[in-house]
Amino acid sequence: MTDPLHAELLELAREAALRAGALLRDGRPADLAVARTKSSPIDVVTEMDIAAEKLITDLISEHRPDDGFLGEEGASSEGTSGVRWVIDPLDGTVNYLYGLPTWSVSIAAEQDGETVVGVVAIPLRGETFHAVRGEGAWEGERRLSCRPAPPLDQALVSTGFNYVLEVRTHQAEVAQKLIPQLRDIRRGGSAAVDLCDLAAGRLDGYYERGLNAWDFGAGDLIAREAGALTGGRPGERPNRDLTVVGTPGVFEPLQRLLEDLGAWHD
Repeated sequence: MTDPLHAELLELAREAALRAGALLRDGRPADLAVARTKSSPIDVVTEMDIAAEKLITDLISEHRPDDGFLGEEGASSEGTSGVRWVIDPLDGTVNYLYGLPTWSVSIAAEQDGETVVGVVAIPLRGETFHAVRGEGAWEGERRLSCRPAPPLDQALVSTGFNYVLEVRTHQAEVAQKLIPQLRDIRRGGSAAVDLCDLAAGRLDGYYERGLNAWDFGAGDLIAREAGALTGGRPGERPNRDLTVVGTPGVFEPLQRLLEDLGAWHD
């Protein structure tokens, strides 16, 4: 039986993600404006990111006024309930700007520092993924399970690239050395979508440097509940230096290879 609190958090996260996804899907203006840049001139925040985050935080605060927030677009509060919401209102902003379908709304709920609920809505694919700690991972009513592990040289692995030129350059060097040792590499543009695709058996592995908590909060739980392993550098949890996710059998050799290639530094 799902813990009543976790069931409440899941329902609220799902409602917020679906509402924000509908706002982004249906409200995207033809002349979409860039509100400001983040880390570099090509890393952008749109007016829709900001509107979606406000919708999410307003909805959650209405139901749970004592919870805390950590949001990509600036939402930050400690809260007093022991629950904190980690929100990426639009993961895949550049895809969204260009009219590409691979973008998502990612909402995770932490209880006493541990992620207990994760929801990722992908509006243009008509998919909503969710997980509750200990309850498995789901897309709608379909329970998810990651793929059986192939040998590393037959693994399909996704990654992402930082917007800062110096970081991207090193990441490209790592990818160049990695490609001959894998089936192939994909670059989708949304970490949350990649993690859900891995949970659904569409990828064998994923890695990226430079992710923030809101990028992988929900997707990390969904992947783990589907049977994947997640981490950072050997012995570490996913973090900004490196996030590695893989099916059992792919995770450890991929993690070791990334360590040897220096994927965790610029």
